[in-house]
Amino acid sequence: MPHSQFSSGDALADRRVEYARMLAESGDLLAATELVEQALELVPYWAAGWFSLADYRERNAVVEGAVDAYRQALRFDPQDVFGARLKLALLGAAEVPDLPPSRYVESLFDDYAERFDEALVERLNYRIPEDLARMIADKAPFRLTVDLGCGTGLLGAAIRHMTDHLEGFDLSANMLAKAEQKAIYDYLSEADLNLPAEAAGLFGPGRPTFRADLVTAADVLIYLGSLETVMPLVADLLSTGGHFAFSVEEATGSEGFQLRESLRYAHTEPYIRALLEKSGFETVATMPTDIRLDRGKPVPGMLFLSRKEG
Repeated sequence: MPHSQFSSGDALADRRVEYARMLAESGDLLAATELVEQALELVPYWAAGWFSLADYRERNAVVEGAVDAYRQALRFDPQDVFGARLKLALLGAAEVPDLPPSRYVESLFDDYAERFDEALVERLNYRIPEDLARMIADKAPFRLTVDLGCGTGLLGAAIRHMTDHLEGFDLSANMLAKAEQKAIYDYLSEADLNLPAEAAGLFGPGRPTFRADLVTAADVLIYLGSLETVMPLVADLLSTGGHFAFSVEEATGSEGFQLRESLRYAHTEPYIRALLEKSGFETVATMPTDIRLDRGKPVPGMLFLSRKEG
């Protein structure tokens, strides 16, 4: 996220941070740090400035200074639009949160919406929608599908022909606007999977529980650490015998989920299987895959197809 886009309200401070960004891109992190420090002398309550300072200090291996600056960013932005809590956790200065800040995820994708399709498909070799579509093809046709974290509609386009009615939900209004332009979905609305079922935005007049026979989540659960609340929510969406198809980044080790430097979460296969069983799902099929490229390297992941038992 280009954090410098959040103005301080002081033109001189903004110019210094913008110049600092250019210096950092050229590799002069020390000079960039000094310029941001000067800007913060003018506007000491500027959360975006503190986050930029933390980033430059971290990249320059000034860990304690980075931690202090991330804490200041969080102090002046309690909703945490920049993800300072996640950065603190990666630096060992805070516990790994079970869930990321909703405002961070919303802002991330609102900013990303215009270039999302091109970046993900053309540059990052993202093929999860096509892979998930192939995985569920022999279960089609579906009466009603709910696409969680639908984004701009990449998965919706891949499965539209398989379902009579297609609903899409996303946290980002800008991503939903892009999806609407494609005229793929019969219904689109904002929803926050971080919230309990009654507040998430998935249910209401005309949107009852147990209404779907397919729920999908392509590249969505990577922005949720603990899936303890998401699995029951999906169970509330699905009718008995309905299917849940989704992707995760694959983690190794004994912990169920891990926060990565990308600020995304990875999950272990045993953790996913145990939660599915606990929530009343049978694992029908799994498939290892590469989720996307990250810094030129493939990110290992896994696709799951599960069925809600009676």
